[in-house]
Amino acid sequence: RKEYVDLYVSYVFNKSVQKPFEDFMQGFLRGCPARSWKMFLPEELQVLLQGYTTFDWHLLEKNVMYSQYEKLDQTIRNFWSVFHKLPEGKKRMFLAFLSGSDRITGYGLECFRFSIADPQVENPDESSPCASTCFLILFLPR
Repeated sequence: RKEYVDLYVSYVFNKSVQKPFEDFMQGFLRGCPARSWKMFLPEELQVLLQGYTTFDWHLLEKNVMYSQYEKLDQTIRNFWSVFHKLPEGKKRMFLAFLSGSDRITGYGLECFRFSIADPQVENPDESSPCASTCFLILFLPR
């Protein structure tokens, strides 16, 4: 029985996926030659491919640039007050809303910059925040 189970497990996890994996590996190595990846430690490669998954949200606040706003404007203070009270999952959802991804690229949060701008609409109470993911701008009505 042990031999049967060993052979079955080997088939399911190795033999049955061997051809698709070899095809994937060949295509991956064509686009990303192995010699380029060997310089990274596994942890560094993971961050490079997947991005950072833990954040210092106060550093994010520190790196923000403001357009038509000042850091001490009431709208900005209210925004950050509410933001810091959000649970981790909601903060990541905000990051996805802003940038299109809930992760930060391999450069880290120190290099991640976004802007908060006033969309200057006639009636800000009837306007919702929106984002330009290409330019990392959050349009936050007053």
